[in-house]
Amino acid sequence: MASWAALSPSIVEYFEGEDFYRCGYCKNESGSRSNGMWAHSMTVQDYQDLIDRGWRRSGKYVYKPVMNQTCCPQYTIRCRPLQFQPSKSHKKVLKKMLKFLAKGEISKGNCEDEPMEPTVEDAVSSDFGLINKLDIHCDLKTLNDDLRKSLESEEKKKAEREESNEITHSQDMEEKLGSGEPSCSVKVHAAPQPGRGADLSKPPCRKAKEIRKERKRLKLMQQNPAGEREGFQTQCQPSSLLPPKTKSNQPKSLEDLIFESLPENASHKLEFTRFLCSSPLETENSPNGPDCGYGSFHQQYWLDGKIVAVGVIDILPYCVSSVYLYYDPDYSFLSLGVYSALREIAFTRQLHEKTPQLSYYYMGFYIHSCPKMKYKGQYRPSDLLCPETYVWAPIEQCLPSLEKSKYCRFNQDPEAVDEGRSKEPDRLQVFYKKAIMPYGVYKKQQRDPREEAAVLQYARLVGQVCSERMLLFRN
Repeated sequence: MASWAALSPSIVEYFEGEDFYRCGYCKNESGSRSNGMWAHSMTVQDYQDLIDRGWRRSGKYVYKPVMNQTCCPQYTIRCRPLQFQPSKSHKKVLKKMLKFLAKGEISKGNCEDEPMEPTVEDAVSSDFGLINKLDIHCDLKTLNDDLRKSLESEEKKKAEREESNEITHSQDMEEKLGSGEPSCSVKVHAAPQPGRGADLSKPPCRKAKEIRKERKRLKLMQQNPAGEREGFQTQCQPSSLLPPKTKSNQPKSLEDLIFESLPENASHKLEFTRFLCSSPLETENSPNGPDCGYGSFHQQYWLDGKIVAVGVIDILPYCVSSVYLYYDPDYSFLSLGVYSALREIAFTRQLHEKTPQLSYYYMGFYIHSCPKMKYKGQYRPSDLLCPETYVWAPIEQCLPSLEKSKYCRFNQDPEAVDEGRSKEPDRLQVFYKKAIMPYGVYKKQQRDPREEAAVLQYARLVGQVCSERMLLFRN
């Protein structure tokens, strides 16, 4: 099994067919319809290609809404951070946070928070309904014995390593923050895992001389002798990446608003840390990639030493993808959902400096028919994914059509087709009886006519490229 460790392929188990489930958005008891698969493991490139075809993960469950049949069509939305300018409402949220940190002021009025996704119960109730229906309690049970033992051994070693670097938070906070997967407790990392969980809020190790020069430059730039006490600023972003102060005749950038200096006697201190977290995505590092590598991360928001929110993000080859945000409802007056989204947009811009191709921020699904989810369209400029040809269209062009119909094809070329569609299904890779084989070989061993229909449906949904790279497990 040594070859498996070297290959680290995506291994997925597709659930053939479609069914109706309760919708977490409009609460229709049987209106939600999607296709799904269980990711035993997945490379970041495969997941990038899948979300660019309308897929989305919830834990290890990866699903794709049946757009023309589901009650609330869910369109993949991405923001273009390099051109992003905060709106007036965004600036109000950032200033509200600054006032609270600096003076302890709590803004009056309607300060309800809009998280990046609805609550876990609402967002994925229909999807976990499918999981429960299939009675999947362990994502390794359906694999053959040899592969299962190999993966279980790897998971056990990984868990043992992580256990030594984690402490479980109090039950009170666990209940408030919730969880992204069933029966999964919220954990607070006491220290980063060597070589994997480095504190990404701090700059990489440098020589003492370079550090002294950097400190002097930063001190002059900030013109604030108490800079070392500004946890909100210096611990939220590497000092070498802090933007210079803008001129008075220019509007403040997103970074200016987020990393504005606090007074020495600030009432509160906000710190920001980032650690690798458990996910089906395989952690990858590349010389040309971000210093933190690719994979899934927990972003922790600490206020005066107390954790108040945890954001889950996926760092992929071309984007930062927001998965969930859990926050303490006692601090909803700070609009932590909006604040975290702005922080993640700024973080994407930061990663772009090192990795130019990483230039998008994916916000999950935009649901025009659900008022609760329309706010994502306020992060401009942004694009929506055409559900038929999988090309991107500016959201401004899509909105008039969505006002007329829940389901829309955004590609204005009537002759355009899905260029990434499955054209040679026989080249699809299948994992069957301890062997990897093309579907053209596998289908000769099958007698069930339903088998071919299921595999062809999978190939159509994932596209030719992913079907050739990922291993489709068949039992």
